[in-house]
Amino acid sequence: MSIERDVFQKESDDDRYFDWKGREADPRKHGGTRAAAFACVVEVLTNMVFLANASNFVRYFLLSMHYPHATAANMVTNFIGTSFLLSILGGFISDSLFTRFTTLIISSIIELLGLILLRIQAQHAKFRPASGATPSRSQAAILYTGLYVVATGVGGINASLPAHGADQLDHCNQRLISTYFNWFFFSLCLGGLLSCTVMVWVEENKGWNSSFTITSIALSLALSIFISGSPFYRHKRPGGSALTRIFKVLASTVRNWKASPEERVLENQYAVSAINSNGVNVRSHNKYKFLDKALIDSTVSAAQVKETKTFIGLLPIFASTIMMNCCLAQLQTYSVVQGSTMNRKLHNFEIPVQSLTVLPLSVMLASIPLYERFRRILGDKNSAKSHIFQPLWRIGVGLALASVSMAVAAIVESQRRKVAHKNVTLSFFWLGWQYLFLGVSDMLTLGGMLEFFYSEAPDSMRSMSTSLSWCSTSMGYFLSSVLVSIANSLSGRFGKEWLGGADVNHSRLDLFYTLLCILNTLNVLNYLYWARKY
Repeated sequence: MSIERDVFQKESDDDRYFDWKGREADPRKHGGTRAAAFACVVEVLTNMVFLANASNFVRYFLLSMHYPHATAANMVTNFIGTSFLLSILGGFISDSLFTRFTTLIISSIIELLGLILLRIQAQHAKFRPASGATPSRSQAAILYTGLYVVATGVGGINASLPAHGADQLDHCNQRLISTYFNWFFFSLCLGGLLSCTVMVWVEENKGWNSSFTITSIALSLALSIFISGSPFYRHKRPGGSALTRIFKVLASTVRNWKASPEERVLENQYAVSAINSNGVNVRSHNKYKFLDKALIDSTVSAAQVKETKTFIGLLPIFASTIMMNCCLAQLQTYSVVQGSTMNRKLHNFEIPVQSLTVLPLSVMLASIPLYERFRRILGDKNSAKSHIFQPLWRIGVGLALASVSMAVAAIVESQRRKVAHKNVTLSFFWLGWQYLFLGVSDMLTLGGMLEFFYSEAPDSMRSMSTSLSWCSTSMGYFLSSVLVSIANSLSGRFGKEWLGGADVNHSRLDLFYTLLCILNTLNVLNYLYWARKY
């Protein structure tokens, strides 16, 4: 029974929180909704900074750095994808080496240094190519260094900030955790709205130098606000490298694959069962029983096997969300191309192309308080239906709505092409339907993923598990590029490329949307299989 006692002692230690001075946290002073609210405020500013730069880098690369169109577009795609992908590294550091608080401060400083470098390049002509010339090696080196220093900082912030906010709340109150992630997503969208309205105006009227200056000041303000909340935060100490422990369990499982069970295995399995009856993340532990073979190794503990089983159980759900994010990528690519050919006038005002994402962001912002209101009414009056607000149900509905959005997008694009050949221009607001469905889809899916991966993750891997949400977004963007290449390659063999050429009126974007609808519908069926199995 000593193994059981040791495991329980470890779990008890994992549940302890400390204040910023290293003393044990006082529930009356530390944590709670007040402390979590700081994370939401900071997210507004940090996401505004990221999206303000990401959405306008294409024009900066074209007009100031004189890169070709294709190169500029690929540079932006790679920057966004890398920023989200690096959140996995940020999550690993946040769980293993530093507290989430420290990781966020370091990441913010790193991003700020990258922004300052980009600002210096934008301000001084000697660091930019002359008119009609391409950047020199040194000029390109400054640009790429600034870009990927910013991407590194963004990855660390995305990994640590949502988990830090959720750490402030009572984990026994799942509804409170769910509400927090909803409002965190609201803050994310609000930052996006500011980036495509206020920051677009700044870049259009005041120039790149002013834009980099304002985003640097905004990030500094976000960092100051975050640090000012230090007296109210509670922190968890990092638990060492969870990946090392997982690889150790996997290696031991392979090494003992053909070994016969020993008496110690049974004793450790009892300890695992005891943990399951005492913890909250129990659904994955009766699966992947082949990992119990690792317990033959005396250096592998029951807690490590539990940790590995729990994390592996999250991966099929993660993989099932990538296709939805591939659909979401169209909002910032081909949907913007569509909108640029449509009538964007609102009375006497013409909506800038960079601000076309205002519509889906507005939908997302409106959907969150409506969702909270609907959940409060339905959940309170009919507890039998409250299961529909659980993260797995929420993600499933979001994935299904992505298919609906792509079907609607295909119909609208088909109609737009039809009237364009008759020299008639549709209103931009016809895109509102696909934005409506995809906006609600993103709210349900990303909010559900953040809540699911945080709540179901091992205590020692909450930052890295939450980062799977951003990693899914990154892989969705990369998958979109791959599908475009495959679609063009195959369609080119049978006639004309669907997405070839500069004129969207002669492309077959409607067929590409149809392809995405079919692929995502198949993905929904795949998700349902894994969700039910979970």
